[in-house]
Amino acid sequence: MRPPTIRDVAERAGVSKSLVSLVLRGSDQVRPEKREAVLRAAQELGYRPNAAARSLSEQRTRTVGVLLNDLRNPWFVELLDGLNSLLHAGGLQMLLADARLNRRTGQDPADPLLDLRVDGLVVVGTLPGQAGALGAVAERMPVVLAGAREPVPPGVDQVAGDDEQGARLVTEHLIGLGHRRIAHLAGYGAVGELRRRSFEATMRAHGLADRAVVETGDMTEEGGYRATVRLLSRPERPTAVFAVNDITCVGALSAAEELGLRVPHDVSVVGYDNTSISRLRHLWLTTVDNAGHEVGRRAARFLLDRFERPGTEGRLHLAAPTLEIRGTTARPS
Repeated sequence: MRPPTIRDVAERAGVSKSLVSLVLRGSDQVRPEKREAVLRAAQELGYRPNAAARSLSEQRTRTVGVLLNDLRNPWFVELLDGLNSLLHAGGLQMLLADARLNRRTGQDPADPLLDLRVDGLVVVGTLPGQAGALGAVAERMPVVLAGAREPVPPGVDQVAGDDEQGARLVTEHLIGLGHRRIAHLAGYGAVGELRRRSFEATMRAHGLADRAVVETGDMTEEGGYRATVRLLSRPERPTAVFAVNDITCVGALSAAEELGLRVPHDVSVVGYDNTSISRLRHLWLTTVDNAGHEVGRRAARFLLDRFERPGTEGRLHLAAPTLEIRGTTARPS
């Protein structure tokens, strides 16, 4: 049995094919009773528009490419939820691609999405050496960078959390509890650098520069574990550890447990990003909510704006973080 066509919908509704097309495109030039008749006929027949044909006629695919630096990062889930909610409301669909996988296969990370002729591109996270590649793509379509603070070419919008403020919130929280020997498990890239610098600046502002310790990691659970073992094995171990993200913080918790230290009685630990991991009851991490949902929605808003007004200057928006105090921080014993 052949699938219903736009002609079948028109005959069932008693209208012309052109009027059905107007209704399906969401035109406001159709009387309410005609619109209702067309939508009812389409539902009764089980009609679905031919997306490929519509793309050819409109010169648009109504898709947005989303290039993820790392599909394993749980913070991206919140960001993608905010991004998709606004794109979907605008009649757009997301197509996801894993930049890490594409690099391993020798492809330019964005190539698969460009081959599918997406209407715009959202890059999520830090991509090594991305500035030049993004500039070339931005000459062809709207581009937004979300959740990263790397330099971007002109005409590319950027949305991220305020990493300096977030790190300051954590450090001042720990100092306020009475901690003086505080360590930071640092990350990489511009985000990691901003959080590290803010930690050091806040410690310095409180006269604690000589008590601040930084251990560089790779932003993974295993890296957090190894770095925390080194820290807590020192003769004068820190009484608090601030991890660059929640995954690293989970590694820190494992290290403390293996060394026979109780959290937060013997050592306080803090994560960053307020991912679903941090809210697990047996972890219940104190962490920074990096406003992932808002970052995603704002990135979608910027992209939709660029569809309407291409060629404008790039914008930067920093979402305000908040500190979520849970069960892994307390006064030093």
